[in-house]
Amino acid sequence: MALAAYLFWGLLPLYLHQMKAVPPLSFVGWRTIFTLPVCVVLVAIRGQAAEVLGALKQPRAVAMLALSACLIGSNWLIYVSAIQHGHLFAASLGYYINPLVNILLGTLFLGERLGRLQWLAVALAGGGVALLALAGTGAGGSPNAHATLGIALALAISFSAYGLVRKLVPVGSLPGLAVEAGLLLVPGIAYLLAISSGAQGGGFQFGADASLSALVALSGLATALPLWLFAEAARRMDYSTLGFIQFITPTIVFLLGLFVFHEPLHPAQLAAFVAIWIALGVFCWDMWMKRARG
Repeated sequence: MALAAYLFWGLLPLYLHQMKAVPPLSFVGWRTIFTLPVCVVLVAIRGQAAEVLGALKQPRAVAMLALSACLIGSNWLIYVSAIQHGHLFAASLGYYINPLVNILLGTLFLGERLGRLQWLAVALAGGGVALLALAGTGAGGSPNAHATLGIALALAISFSAYGLVRKLVPVGSLPGLAVEAGLLLVPGIAYLLAISSGAQGGGFQFGADASLSALVALSGLATALPLWLFAEAARRMDYSTLGFIQFITPTIVFLLGLFVFHEPLHPAQLAAFVAIWIALGVFCWDMWMKRARG
């Protein structure tokens, strides 16, 4: 289940690339509409309707899930836009950085303490980020370096913040996603209605192109199914093992950018990736040693 979820997420750019005719905001709007029914069906299959209703009766849980819905909605929008505009390396880098941002957020907000190797991993990752920042400054700076940095940090921070909020809400993964999808449904429909009076619904009119509309309708399944598989895997297997294999997704995205979409890999980007890869090597070694001792 874990491998299926991470492979699915890794190959998602192939699907999103087919959505280039759909503006990112419109796609995310339709994605919220089609995600809710899939969540409802999965919640019914798993018998978690009571957990969804219980969450809706708690104002604090609803408020926290509204915040997490905004974060995951923003993350979706940034990711879809990045893929549609050919920034696969930036998307890949963002999800390589993600576990290291999780470490920092755990230190800042959950009272977790970092070991020396973890601090070294964070410092190396910070060095990779600094390389991209410096490469985009000055008269001979690379705009692509700044674009990569901005997208990668936005993806990593939004998803890490989403994970932190969800960790603090006592609601399961799938019921929480169902509530989030319901909360995002209102702004999603409102946006689509607002642009429907414009030219071709902001560049895309659902139903006008049958094949494209069918692909858009699949976005709900593409959102909910891997999250459900991930939730099942997280419940059944050791979480540290799950942490090791999460790097499958950004690795696949990186390889797609390099070999399928032929995105140019600039020296500053390569240097940043090398720094992050070394940081992740240190991070995984530390996890492995702690697991072996424990």
